[in-house]
Amino acid sequence: NKTVPDSTYFNQPYFIIHCRACTWSSEVLLMGALNGLLVVSLEQAVAAPFVSSRLADAGARVLKIERPEGDFARNYDHIVNGQSAYFVWLNRGKESISMDLKHPEEIKLLCSILKKADVLIENFKPGSMKRLGLDFNELREKNKKLITCSISGYGSQGEWSKMKAYDLLIQAETGLASITGSADAPGRVGISVADIATGMYAWSAILEALIARGIKGHGQHIEVSLFDALADWMTVPLLWQDYGEKAPERVGLSHPSICPYGAFKTADGKTILLSIQNDREWQRFCKEILVDSDFAKKFPDNTSRLANRSIVDESVETALEKLSHPEASAKLKNSEIAYSTLNDVQGLSSHPILRRVVISNSEGKINVPAPPAIYDNKPLETLGGVPELNQHGEEIRTEFADSAYIEENR
Repeated sequence: NKTVPDSTYFNQPYFIIHCRACTWSSEVLLMGALNGLLVVSLEQAVAAPFVSSRLADAGARVLKIERPEGDFARNYDHIVNGQSAYFVWLNRGKESISMDLKHPEEIKLLCSILKKADVLIENFKPGSMKRLGLDFNELREKNKKLITCSISGYGSQGEWSKMKAYDLLIQAETGLASITGSADAPGRVGISVADIATGMYAWSAILEALIARGIKGHGQHIEVSLFDALADWMTVPLLWQDYGEKAPERVGLSHPSICPYGAFKTADGKTILLSIQNDREWQRFCKEILVDSDFAKKFPDNTSRLANRSIVDESVETALEKLSHPEASAKLKNSEIAYSTLNDVQGLSSHPILRRVVISNSEGKINVPAPPAIYDNKPLETLGGVPELNQHGEEIRTEFADSAYIEENR
C-alpha cells in the first residue's frame, strides 16, 4: 500500500499486484467508479478517444490499440511538450500498445484481450471489423459481459456508410454551418463539436449499457454516428424549419428567437453580452439600466421586441456605450440581469473560476481544464499521464499472450 509518486497517475494510494505465473505487475488505483473495468479501444482522432479518456478518468483501465505508425492525432501539431493538443487532451490515463491487425497473430492477441474486456470501442470504417475477422456477436459469445461500441460518420448501413466523415463535413451536412456565423456567411463552430458530441453520446450509452449489464447479466452492441449526434443537437432549428416554415437566420452573437440577447460595446471598447429571458427581467432592465420604464411598456413581450429588434438593440446600445465595462458589469449584476464578457482564449486561460488539473507526458507536466463533474465536493486534482506510442506494449503482450497460450492449450 503506497502512494503514487510525481502525479504520474492519480495522487492516491494504490496496490502493486504481482502475478508469479505471468511475471507482470499492474498498478490498481484506489479511486474511480469504474475501477476494475477493462476497456479496449481501437481508436484514432477525436470521437472514440474522447469516450475512452472519460472512462479512464473514472478509473477504468484503458488499452489504446494504435497502428504501428500511431494514432494520426499524435501529429496534428506538436505544441504541448512535443505532442499535439488534441492528443494530450484525449489520451490521458491510457496504456498504449501498437498492433498491426493485418497479421493473424496480432488478431489472436487482441481476441485474448477481448475475452477479459468489459468494453470494446472502435471507430474504424464500417465493415472493417468483420474484414479483420472480428464479429461483435461472436466476441460476445466468448465473453457475454462484453459491451461493444462502434462510432462512425453516417452509421453502418446503406450508401452513406461508405462516406468518409470529418467534423467540418458533418457540421456542413447537418446544416449546423448554415446557422453559424455572421449574417454574411456561414461558419464552422470553432471546436470539433461533431466529434465531441458523438463522444459524449457514446460515453453515456456505454455507461447505460454497464448499468443494463448489471441488471441483465450480458453486454450489448452500441452504434453512434457523428451525423446522428449533431442532428439531435439541431432539433430546435429543425423544428423551426418543419413547423415554423423557416429555419433560424444567422445572427452572429445575437439570438434568433430572443431579444435583447446579444453583444454590445461599452465606453472603453469592451464587449458585453446580455440576455433578457422573461418580461419581468425586461421591465427591471428598462427601469434600472435604460432608465426608461415607458420603453418596457412599449415592447412588453419577447414577440414585440423581436419584431422591433433594431429599435430595441439601438436603445440598449445607446445606454451601454455610455458606461465603462466595470460600470456596466456592476449595474447589470446589481439588477440581476444575465450578462457575460466577450473573452478570448487568453481571457479563458486567466479566468478566475477556471479549474485546472495536472496531467503529464514524457516531457513534463501539463495543465488542462478539470473534468466538469465534482463528486461529494471533491474535484480531481490530477489525472493519468499521456502515453508514448507503444509505451505499454511489452507489458500488455506479456500479460495477455500468456492468457492466449493458456486458452489455446486448455
